[in-house]
Amino acid sequence: QVQLVESGGGLVQAGGSLSLACAASGRTFSNVAMSWFRQAPGKEREFVAAINWSGSSTYYADSVKGRFTISRDNTKNTLYLQMNSLNVVDTAVYYCASSPSRWVRVGVHEYDYWGQGTQVTVSS
Repeated sequence: QVQLVESGGGLVQAGGSLSLACAASGRTFSNVAMSWFRQAPGKEREFVAAINWSGSSTYYADSVKGRFTISRDNTKNTLYLQMNSLNVVDTAVYYCASSPSRWVRVGVHEYDYWGQGTQVTVSS
């Protein structure tokens, strides 16, 4: 059974930074692509960033490009998301997700395991 546990969410002022982490177990972490998604109240879950199995390839939603950085440490089975220059529209529950594929994927349906989510709230 795959388990994904996010941490690092919280409340931050606009312009600030937060760092999220996702600890993975139950699947060979270094063999699979990982992603971050987010869901704001009343909205659908949306893609944020993805990284391939080795960390050599990343992909970002246009809305976060240049502000967020996804990374992974395969020795620690951990996925990260560094979020800088946060603004109010970034407020959402952030989820990490594990794919059965090695390669970057952006669709919600392309991920088969999800964490429980961590709340990120950006105040103005």
